[in-house]
Amino acid sequence: MELAIIIAVVVVALVFDYTNGFHDAANAIATSVSTRALTPRVALIMAAVMNFVGAFLGQKVAKTVSEVITPPAGTAGLIVVMSGLIGAIAWNLFTWYFGLPSSSSHALIGGLGGAAMAYGALQGAVFDSVKWDVILDKIVIPMIASPLFGFAAAFALMLAIMWAFRRSNPSRTNRGFRLAQTVSAAAMALGHGLQDAQKTMGVIFLALLAGGYVASGDPLPVWVIVAAAAAISLGTYSGGWRIMRTLGRRIIHLDPPRGFAAESVAAGVLYTTAFAFEAPISTTHTITSAVMGVGASKRFSAVRWGVARSIVTAWVLTFPMAGLAAALCYWLTHYLLEVLP
Repeated sequence: MELAIIIAVVVVALVFDYTNGFHDAANAIATSVSTRALTPRVALIMAAVMNFVGAFLGQKVAKTVSEVITPPAGTAGLIVVMSGLIGAIAWNLFTWYFGLPSSSSHALIGGLGGAAMAYGALQGAVFDSVKWDVILDKIVIPMIASPLFGFAAAFALMLAIMWAFRRSNPSRTNRGFRLAQTVSAAAMALGHGLQDAQKTMGVIFLALLAGGYVASGDPLPVWVIVAAAAAISLGTYSGGWRIMRTLGRRIIHLDPPRGFAAESVAAGVLYTTAFAFEAPISTTHTITSAVMGVGASKRFSAVRWGVARSIVTAWVLTFPMAGLAAALCYWLTHYLLEVLP
C-alpha cells in the first residue's frame, strides 16, 4: 500500500514538473519570440534542452524545498506531499488558463504548507509541521527582494545600454541584440532548469523520506534528477502560448535591446539565488519584474500597469489559494481513507 502511494506521489510530482514546464516556458523565451530574435519553435527546442541541462547543475534548491515541511512518517506523510502537489497543479492550471504568469514555485511551497497545516489541524497542532524559519529566510524574503532587484537592475542596465549605443545605427543595433538574445534566452532557460526542476526533486525526496527510503542527509538519487529534468523539458517543449503573449506584448512591446537586458538580469538573479542563497525563487516573478524595469526605462507610462496589477494580484493569491486547495485535498483524502475498508 505504502509503496503504491510513493509511486503515485512520484508520478504526480512529475506531472507537476511537466505543468511547471509549459506554465513557465514563456519565462525563458517570450521576450526573444516577441522581438523576433528566435522563432517560436526554435525557441521552445532551445529552452527545453537548456532546462534539461540546468537540472543537473546543483542540488541546493532541492535541499531547501525538502526542508520546508516536516512530513509525518508513513502514509500520512505521503498524503501530505501528494496533496501539496495537487494544490500546486490546480493553481498552475487555473492561472495558465487565464494567461497569468504566476509562480509555480510559490504554488508548490504554498501547497506543501497548506497540506502540512491541514494534517496539523487534525493533530491539534496546526503550525508544527511547517518550518517557518526556512519559509521566511529562503522563500518570503527572496520572494520580495528578487522582483524589486530585478526591476531596478533591468532599469539600470537598459539605461546603460541606451547611453552606450546612443550614437549607433538603430537598425544595426537591433540586429546585434537579436543575436545577443540567443545567448541571454539560453542563459534564462538554463537558470529555469537550475531552479524549477530542483523543486520537483526536493518534493520527490520528501516522499522518499516519508516512506523511509532515504535519510535526511542523503544525496538525491540519480533517477530523481533525470526524471525531473526530462519532465520539465517535455513540458517546456509543449509550450505556454497564453502566458508568452502576456509577457511578450501585453506588459510592454519589447525591442531586442530591452529583451536582452531583461533576460540577462533575470538569468543573473536566478544563478545568484540558487548558488549563493539556496533560495527557490520564482522565475516568473524575476523575468516579469525585469520586463517591467526595461519598459520603465522608456517611460513609465509605456508599461501597461493594469496588466501588471493583475499579475501582482495572482502573485499575492498564489500562496493562500494553492495552500487552500492542498488542504482541502488532504482532508478529503484523509476522510476517504478513514471510511474505506
